[in-house]
Amino acid sequence: MRIAITGGKGMLGRTLRRRLAGHELMVADLPEVDILDLKGLTAAFNEFSPDVVVHCAAMTKVDDCETKDELAFRLNGTGSANVAYACSKCGSRLIAISTDYVFSGDLEDGKEWRETDAPSPRTIYGASKLAGEKAVHEILPSAVVMRTAWLYGAGGPSFVHTMAKLGAQEGEPLKVVDDQRGNPTSADAVAGAVEFLLGHPEVGGVVHATCEGVCTWCDFAKEIFRLLGLKRAIVPCTTVEFPRPAPRPANSALAKTVLAKLGFAMPRWQDALADFARREFRIEF
Repeated sequence: MRIAITGGKGMLGRTLRRRLAGHELMVADLPEVDILDLKGLTAAFNEFSPDVVVHCAAMTKVDDCETKDELAFRLNGTGSANVAYACSKCGSRLIAISTDYVFSGDLEDGKEWRETDAPSPRTIYGASKLAGEKAVHEILPSAVVMRTAWLYGAGGPSFVHTMAKLGAQEGEPLKVVDDQRGNPTSADAVAGAVEFLLGHPEVGGVVHATCEGVCTWCDFAKEIFRLLGLKRAIVPCTTVEFPRPAPRPANSALAKTVLAKLGFAMPRWQDALADFARREFRIEF
């Protein structure tokens, strides 16, 4: 296939380029391709003529979005609309990456957000990504919106890389939030889901793609330390003790209903993390 990847130089984009190396790829990223330049973007897609566009480009720094709301809506909302419009003009299928932050996070423990649940974002990041989702489906109803969460991947930046760095340093025990729950997810697992959907052109709408299993950030950090053999102590803390500009969802776990019906299973988060540790940190178990 001919596949264009917006944001192809980012963490997920780099992983997709590795996983999809057997296809003919176009890296649609700055400075060569700007998703805010509709004319230039459409011309670039028309020249390459992609069968599929995987739209990863986004403003993903959640706290920055709170203070730079106009930019967030331009990149995540208007930028996604531009990508969908360009796809419609060149006849390309679109798989657009979105986020768990489109949900409020106010879901009791033990439950997960389904693809059919109504979004209700509490942050500028979530609202801007939801605007992008809506624009994509208004312009290209057949598009896939793939939501993921707690993402880490080769080269970072990510929570895994931050914990690995802090865990290797001496100091007081690290406080890590223990009252926010979600699905730690490797970029490689998401790329695997994208690869699967390439073979299912009939699929459209919303698809959740996170690793299986739910934990807190504190649980996640402890597993990182265990795998990397790091001895620095970790102590749980509450969200109130670790305030951030953008409110974090208490429970943003995603149910993989659509993928399950298609017979595709995402890996357990512990297995995906162990596989990542082997490759990224050269850890042998």
